[in-house]
Amino acid sequence: MRVGVFYSLLRLARAGSGAALATLLLTVVPATAQTAPKSLGTFDSWIAIELPEKSSKVCYMVARPTKTLPEGAKRGDILLTITHRPAAKQRDEVSFQSGYPYKPGAPVTVEIERKKFEMFTRPETDPEGAWARDAAMDKALVEAMRSGKTIVVKGTSVRGTETADSFSLAGFSNAYAEIGKACGIK
Repeated sequence: MRVGVFYSLLRLARAGSGAALATLLLTVVPATAQTAPKSLGTFDSWIAIELPEKSSKVCYMVARPTKTLPEGAKRGDILLTITHRPAAKQRDEVSFQSGYPYKPGAPVTVEIERKKFEMFTRPETDPEGAWARDAAMDKALVEAMRSGKTIVVKGTSVRGTETADSFSLAGFSNAYAEIGKACGIK
């Protein structure tokens, strides 16, 4: 399943809880995927899912923020995702969905405890998405998340609104272990 389809499906669950999101993914995704996704479980703030594709599979975990600033800002789904694609030799791909189009050229920063990272955006193909710059940064982000308690992602919308989204890292290590096991990544 393409990443754009994945995020489109996640946007449908805008008002739902983690359980509602998992249910949505497990019932709606089969219409767009070749085979049904398999829930690997909910681990505190994180949902782990395995998605079979042709001759391989994609394993991912997703979380919603525990706090968003400014409160009341009109936004779509806000999601943090970690993805493994073993067939493509990709692991630990970190992506963030802001729920609004980013201001071109404005930084998207991530802070985990006192460690800071800067993500990049692709305004022409996915104006709401941000990613780690390379595999080394993905790995560093995941390592920081495994030992941290919270992660804060800051960005600026095309309208100039500065946002800060906080995610709990409770359950991160367990969800991460499940997607690793499902995709055969150690």
